[in-house]
Amino acid sequence: MQNIKTVLFDFDYTLGDSSSGIVISVNYALNKLAYPPAEPQVVCSTIGLSLPETFLRLTGCHDPLKTAAFAQFFKEKADEVMVAHTSLYPGVQNLLVSLRSRQICIGIVSTKYHYRINQILSHNQISKLFDGIVGAEDVVNPKPDPQGVLMMMEQFASTPSKTLYVGDSLVDALTAQNAQTLFAAVLSGPASAEAFQVFHPLAVMSNLSEILTLLD
Repeated sequence: MQNIKTVLFDFDYTLGDSSSGIVISVNYALNKLAYPPAEPQVVCSTIGLSLPETFLRLTGCHDPLKTAAFAQFFKEKADEVMVAHTSLYPGVQNLLVSLRSRQICIGIVSTKYHYRINQILSHNQISKLFDGIVGAEDVVNPKPDPQGVLMMMEQFASTPSKTLYVGDSLVDALTAQNAQTLFAAVLSGPASAEAFQVFHPLAVMSNLSEILTLLD
């Protein structure tokens, strides 16, 4: 697979685990809106969705004012807790260094806020290993809309056949399908290997280091 020139990553459950910070922030926002707290495993099942979709999934509420308030309260708490409650997966830094040594462009396309991703990368001293980021505030249409992936491909002057999108969720798989890029699934999120097969992934990996095998 030497034709791959660009590797794009989802963030949550792909490069790192922010689940405890997300649970804290979601339940803070729900409490502010007088909703009961959600069980951690239920919150974790929404990771990777946009904040409006998360609110709808947890409450069934379509009210745009409440949806906007939920996002604002989530951000308010996340500004306090998210960086401290996020850990990168083992081997991520070494993988990124290896990809850069192969002159591969590296980006992130996530429903997480761009500035939050920057904070986490800076905290872990790996900001310089990425060539670009598309976060929630950078797009009009969140994943699985391909807008973010297409933006990264344009920035890197890449094409779908030379771009690999890596993610842990079916939303990520559908995003890659919509952008017509290659896709590799990593089993660090809640989705099973079997669930990805309908998308015909290039690989279903137990950990990110297997990307190097694909390139070789």
